[in-house]
Amino acid sequence: MSKRTWLFIFGAALLVSAASVASGAGHPGAAQTSSTATKKKKASSKSKKKPKVKGQAAPTPDRIKEIQTALQKDGSYEGEPTGKWDAATMDAMRKYQDKIGVSPTGKIDAVSLNKLGLGSDTAGKGAPVPAASSSTTPADPPSKQ
Repeated sequence: MSKRTWLFIFGAALLVSAASVASGAGHPGAAQTSSTATKKKKASSKSKKKPKVKGQAAPTPDRIKEIQTALQKDGSYEGEPTGKWDAATMDAMRKYQDKIGVSPTGKIDAVSLNKLGLGSDTAGKGAPVPAASSSTTPADPPSKQ
């Protein structure tokens, strides 16, 4: 065979092998690469999700009964505590809020609960402000004797 024939056969074999690699046929790693990429996409999308921030939860029936009992002791609520935030309870809260000088919305707020004795000592107040120091010079260290 001549040199030219060998070059032709070698070139044809090279073209056939290059075509199969380019199309992905006969290459078992091609299918794995796409599934691995899909898995990576799924994993990365999970890590980007942020947890939902919940708002304030509605008061429980027991907590509403506490509020109704406190309003009843004050004289703003008439009737027996039911544990339901109904129109009578809202009216009683409005009446109480008006009495203490708070905007009478009829809704539960920190100041109203605090005045009823059901809130915390810090409810409805701002963040603490550090006290300013009265002296700007540091104290003298004790002298050695």
